[in-house]
Amino acid sequence: MQTNFQFPSGHERRRRAAEYVRMSTEHQQYSTENQADRIRDYAKHNNIDIVRTYADEGKSGLNIGGREGLQNLIADVRAKETDFELILVYDVSRWGRFQDADESAHYEYTCKQAGIKVIYVAEQFENDGSPVSTIVKGVKRAMAGEYSRELSAKVFAGQCRLIELGFRQGGMAGYGLRRVLLDQSGQVKAELKRGEHKSLQTDRVVLRPGPEDEVLIVRQMYSWFVEQGFVESEIASRLNAMGILTDLGRHWSRGTVHEVLTNEKYIGNNVYNRRSFKLKRERVVNPPEKLVRKEEAFPAIVEPELFYIAQGIIRGRSQRFTDEDLLTKLKGLYDGKGYLSGILINEAEEMPSASVYTHRFGSLIRAYELVGYRPDRDFAYLEINRQLRRLHPEIVQRTEAGIMDIGGEVMRDAATDLLTVNGEFTASIVLARSRRTEAGSLRWKIRLDTGLCPDITIAVRLDSDNASILDYYLLPWIDLGPQRLNLAEANGFWLEGYRFDGLEALYRLAARSRIRRAA
Repeated sequence: MQTNFQFPSGHERRRRAAEYVRMSTEHQQYSTENQADRIRDYAKHNNIDIVRTYADEGKSGLNIGGREGLQNLIADVRAKETDFELILVYDVSRWGRFQDADESAHYEYTCKQAGIKVIYVAEQFENDGSPVSTIVKGVKRAMAGEYSRELSAKVFAGQCRLIELGFRQGGMAGYGLRRVLLDQSGQVKAELKRGEHKSLQTDRVVLRPGPEDEVLIVRQMYSWFVEQGFVESEIASRLNAMGILTDLGRHWSRGTVHEVLTNEKYIGNNVYNRRSFKLKRERVVNPPEKLVRKEEAFPAIVEPELFYIAQGIIRGRSQRFTDEDLLTKLKGLYDGKGYLSGILINEAEEMPSASVYTHRFGSLIRAYELVGYRPDRDFAYLEINRQLRRLHPEIVQRTEAGIMDIGGEVMRDAATDLLTVNGEFTASIVLARSRRTEAGSLRWKIRLDTGLCPDITIAVRLDSDNASILDYYLLPWIDLGPQRLNLAEANGFWLEGYRFDGLEALYRLAARSRIRRAA
């Protein structure tokens, strides 16, 4: 491939440059090391000294979020804290696969305003601001973004195809069901236990009825609800009194019973794309027409007629309420209990779920205001909770993308967000909000998930404002077990050894290297 090398004259002064490298999404075809080699070769032939390196290893190029290397580069440029006049990048796609080409241009223009030129060393055009280079660069930026869009569409189409063939795409089986592993020919290989995942790309997973006693309990739940008129909390109380635990080994609640009564997998339907987070844009709950469904994909353990009667009861229960009715019920609950919370609303009889109030009034906080409730904790605390709920799926998605970018394979359990990396270890992500003590110092409480028992817990500490990520703790279960950690701003050596500024250490664990065949 030709590059825009320029051989200097002997009297040309040496220029200073920073290099920016990012791990590509082509499974290490262009690793950061290879990019750096090419950049340094260009610098050698063009009388340039590389004085600074900014790197994003295992980072998606869809946006600047999570790319600490590029963020630091732009921050240094804006603050005029630079000792270089050039920025060397392998090609346009390494700068980013931004879905809006203007965003890519914006960061480059920021550098240009500061008097720093960006050079793409492997491109066949000279980035000199000429009409030709501007047009070619614009096309390259569009192509870089289009690559990600096409890849996303291909992956989604492949997943939809597997759903339509009746195969399970992640997620826990649920009470009364079991995941079964099939080989390439469709023969049963084994039943997957909790936390186990397929190890071969060609294997597939389907659902099958679980033990007979669990199947009978599921059918009994539908009978209690449809035929005897018990509500979810009454069913949960009955199950708990009988000593029956959920598939996660926990006591039943109104919510877990509701999940069993509303999930189509119990009548054998395979449903996918309930929620989407494509190209790292806003996570959305998709309307019914966008769902991908395969009916009768698995053996049913509940009669379809009974299931649809249950859905009619549930829909009728929530649709009949006007805004005034909803507020009247909420005011009554507040007057009776003296306080309100999402859990309290969900567990209260004859009350719509908290999500209904959020959808109807924009947020629970707004609904609280309309009935005159002022929590003891200020609204900022509740807003932080909402922010954490939005931030968690973003971090999970970002971590998935980072692992795949360096050639690893990751599977996410849709019900628990548990990540299984390369079929070798599991990882769970928890967010730790900061709390300020009376003395003014910060503290973080981290509770390891005793239900999932992940091999590694990725504890994400938030800053003093709980607005952005401070750092990460990679906590191995084998060393810490099911305990709670109380972290201060500075911790002992045994804990600081698990602290990292980014997730590069996790990505290195997930990286795969090609082994050359012996001649």
